[in-house]
Amino acid sequence: MNLSLLNKNALICGSSQGIGFAAAQEIAHLGANCILMARNETSLKAAISKLDTNQNQKHQYLVADFDDSNMVKKVIEDFTKNNVVHILVNNSGGPNAGPISTAKEEEFINTFNRHLICNHILTKAVVEGMQREGYGRIINIISTSVKIPLPNLGVSNTIRGAVASWSKTMANELGQFNITVNNVLPGATATQRLESIISNNANKKNKEIEEIENDMKHEIPMKRFAEPNEIGNVVAFLATPAASYINGVSIPVDGGRTGTL
Repeated sequence: MNLSLLNKNALICGSSQGIGFAAAQEIAHLGANCILMARNETSLKAAISKLDTNQNQKHQYLVADFDDSNMVKKVIEDFTKNNVVHILVNNSGGPNAGPISTAKEEEFINTFNRHLICNHILTKAVVEGMQREGYGRIINIISTSVKIPLPNLGVSNTIRGAVASWSKTMANELGQFNITVNNVLPGATATQRLESIISNNANKKNKEIEEIENDMKHEIPMKRFAEPNEIGNVVAFLATPAASYINGVSIPVDGGRTGTL
């Protein structure tokens, strides 16, 4: 099984912490040169210093705020003028929780721009180089809500579904060029975002944080939250030559929580 990413360049978004950083760590372990992309330069510098360089990998970072799609476009287009990206991991922070019935219109627009539009900008910028190289992996980190909408995540459910449909369409178009497009759907993962969700739920329901955590874990067959590297492992595998015939799929990595086949 060929799991080597030596001499491959991987652009990982939202990679200064959490699942994005875990994905970058695993991709670097397989030999790739990683380009981290996020908005906080200090955090990016710290993250870069923790990546594997045992195979003489050269890592770097790009600063961009995904709430500013024009900034993302300029940064990635400037970068791809002189660099090829073989692997693109689309990943950015989700919107605030809340019911869909009371969501403001601007929340949908802002989230659509942050997720789908930025994904599209990045993909358009890197796909020509992937075609020239005859190798491309586009991996979108989304949510299990594309299978079953999650309670109290109205805006997120809506936009994540749109991203999944965009991804499937892109996979159909790009597969002929040896470019695969797949989605990883994390379940409850031990990140700062999960901590925030648990804290908000505890406040709203007037319950202890531990009680909210236990309720959430009870819904998961494995009775625990994922560690970020467990999501990163799947992202890294999809980036490898070994995953060459996996295309256009959405893979839940959720300990079995999603109640569909």
